[in-house]
Amino acid sequence: MSTDGAIDFPTGTFMHWCESCGLEELLDSRDAYDAGWDFPPHMGTRGVISPRTCPNCSIKNTAWWAIAIEDHGIDEMTPQERKAVGRILDELPPTTSG
Repeated sequence: MSTDGAIDFPTGTFMHWCESCGLEELLDSRDAYDAGWDFPPHMGTRGVISPRTCPNCSIKNTAWWAIAIEDHGIDEMTPQERKAVGRILDELPPTTSG
């Protein structure tokens, strides 16, 4: 966590994944953004449901679209959409108490 309380996203290269087509690429976040990836930290926020897509895929095939536009609940989502939601929520570090 940064000094201002915001959650830091990995720096350097890390795995970018497309929830639509399944493409995974190890990229620097700036290079990914410049290539057209919708992926935090430049597009969206870590741990918040927003599209995770490669430059070739549409936002319409994302869990975000199912929830925000089609008003789907978890029971109406496809297994692929539920997996994407889980993966997004796993981006957050575990909380510590004390």
